[in-house]
Amino acid sequence: MEEIKFRNANQTDLNKIVEIYNSTIASRMVTADVEEVSVESKQKWFEEHNPETRPLLMVEDTYGQIVGWVSFSSFHERPAYSGTVEVSIYLDESCRGKGYGKTILQYCIDNAGKFGVNNLVALIFLHNEPSIKLFRHFGFEDWGTLPDVAILDGVERSLKILGKRIK
Repeated sequence: MEEIKFRNANQTDLNKIVEIYNSTIASRMVTADVEEVSVESKQKWFEEHNPETRPLLMVEDTYGQIVGWVSFSSFHERPAYSGTVEVSIYLDESCRGKGYGKTILQYCIDNAGKFGVNNLVALIFLHNEPSIKLFRHFGFEDWGTLPDVAILDGVERSLKILGKRIK
């Protein structure tokens, strides 16, 4: 796999972020959204990120083509939880299954400290075995399961909480 680079997302990236996000909805594996979201609906979420503590990073290949994006989002708004973030990785459809997820997650682990992060948390549907396998490969442990908390196309789905202590 070729090298990739990370850069802070800017407002002009929001369309691509939403496009990639929306491309995952139909699979019913990645997100609890059941219909496509709008750019406008993600604006507040976009603004909640910042390069110092809650990065939203675009991932590009050596040609400058966007491979995907990764975000560190606040796990909870109360101050005592500020060292814990939810990590989310979304890849362009053409880039899935090619090893990019491993490279991106390794980057997140290696750089978490510079964002003031002590714990990375991933919320993954229990039936999303590829994502669970990815995070477990990097030593993420089961921190909880929320049984049958989502209904996707009439099917109850459980949510796995995986976590990793960084320091």
